[in-house]
Amino acid sequence: MSETNLPDDVFQLAQRVVEENVAAGRKVVLAESCTGGLVAAALTEIAGSSAVLDRGFVTYSNGSKQDELGVPSDIIEAFGAVSIACAFAMAQGALDHSDADVAVAISGIAGPDGGTDLKPVGTVVFARAIRGEPEPIADERLFEGENRAGVRRQATLCALELLLP
Repeated sequence: MSETNLPDDVFQLAQRVVEENVAAGRKVVLAESCTGGLVAAALTEIAGSSAVLDRGFVTYSNGSKQDELGVPSDIIEAFGAVSIACAFAMAQGALDHSDADVAVAISGIAGPDGGTDLKPVGTVVFARAIRGEPEPIADERLFEGENRAGVRRQATLCALELLLP
């Protein structure tokens, strides 16, 4: 195993993502908020990732989600940035602004602040859109009992799993 800055589980999953997407002939794009580029960083830790990773968008602010990915302001106003609707729009926007075949979007509340009763710290939403398929898939997860680093690590692992063919 080569030297890495990543935890073993993240490195091994990123390696699978690169290998399996190379085999499938797929390019991927990421739209990351709470992970701040960790998923793209995990992929680029793997030799040969340039055959798979088209690009990554780190759209941390609501304005950047709108400017870079075309997320409509009414989605953010009605549902919030940490919502299935926003994750759908982020994933579709990433596909629209890339040459990738599959997009994964991540938005969440890593903490320690920012949580509410409806969306507590540890709430993370994911969406995956595949070019040519009409409906993206999405999921909301609650990573309870995790600190900020733990929420971001768990979200990175989930996003990597969504990138598997």
